[in-house]
Amino acid sequence: MQRDIFGFILAAAISAVAPSSFAAGDRIGRAAPPTDEFTPVTASVLSPNNPIPVLATDDKYHVDYELVLTNALHATSTIRKVTIVDANHPSRVFATYDGKALLDALRPPGLTQAPGKHEEIAPAAVRILFVDLAFPADTKLPKSVAHRLDLLAAKNMASSEAVPYSYTVAPVRLRTLKPLVLRPPLRGKHWVVLNGCCGLDGAHRVAMLPVNGGSWVAQRYAIDYMRLDAKGHFFEGDEHAPESYAGYNADVHAVADGTVVETLNTLDDQVPGKLPDPSTINIHNIDGNHVVTDLGGGYYAFYAHMRKGSVAVKRGDHVKAGQVIGKLGNTGNTSAPHLHFHIMDSTSVLGSDGLPYVIDKFAVQGEINPAAKRVESDYRVGLAPKPTPQRNRFPLDLQILDFGEK
Repeated sequence: MQRDIFGFILAAAISAVAPSSFAAGDRIGRAAPPTDEFTPVTASVLSPNNPIPVLATDDKYHVDYELVLTNALHATSTIRKVTIVDANHPSRVFATYDGKALLDALRPPGLTQAPGKHEEIAPAAVRILFVDLAFPADTKLPKSVAHRLDLLAAKNMASSEAVPYSYTVAPVRLRTLKPLVLRPPLRGKHWVVLNGCCGLDGAHRVAMLPVNGGSWVAQRYAIDYMRLDAKGHFFEGDEHAPESYAGYNADVHAVADGTVVETLNTLDDQVPGKLPDPSTINIHNIDGNHVVTDLGGGYYAFYAHMRKGSVAVKRGDHVKAGQVIGKLGNTGNTSAPHLHFHIMDSTSVLGSDGLPYVIDKFAVQGEINPAAKRVESDYRVGLAPKPTPQRNRFPLDLQILDFGEK
């Protein structure tokens, strides 16, 4: 959010008020840096209350957030490198974004903007750096991180001559809040994590949406679950029939006790194999038939794309962990039957902050070939000789999961 810049008249009016007119305790202030510094590109964290470390199946704590970079000058500024450091010990470096890593992670704001040469920021323009920090499980996590920017920008407000800058800005505290521990939303083997955390290739991680007057990454930790059959195929037979898909009509289970706050149950399945006509999709039907439950403590669970007529709960119902609340379908903005699941901090499924969580018990069976880009019947998979049991971990992109039968 930009701060207003007060003009000379307002400044003069404020300076005319005698200090004695303010009662003790009315003053509002903040600590200033030791010396002022000209910072042509400003930086802030999109959701400063959100960075919550979550332990994933790679035995690393992942911290994901978005750094908003704004060019405050009249001339183009060019980002060369962003280094993420310990805010209290700046010599301790956690990640460096330069070269290809910078080009991949730096995007214009908007829905799933493609990577490219976005390091040049036009006057008054914005770029988003999508950050994923990974700390080994046995590492002591920092209390807060900061961001050292190396860039080229105008020498001053009156000149367009580009000169190098290097400065550290935007400290953000890592929250000590522990992620929710949830039951799996599905049962059985061969569930594939698609569009999952924490890479930038999927549709969720970089989907920053303008909703209700704000910018939100509700799907920061969202997962699309699709199922493989015993042959390692997502479907057999007609690619355009929902019933051909291994996961279609599977039971969807509540991940925790909660109260139903929203449902939709009236939309027909889309024809698989392609996304629906964009002109038919809006903010109200994009997620298809769905359920939102209030888990308490400011956490909400979201289950999307369920089959028409299968939603077994209604608003106000109290559900128990493990209870069947609907069946997997292909409704809304989807190209193949799957369950979209995420946790958020409000009832708005898109106008909210996506929050991390862990699943209490499951196993990793392997992972699919990341080079395969389409959902097709000859999808190659890589099943491990022996599944790896997991407890209280967050599953990562492309992994094949066994949720058990109970």
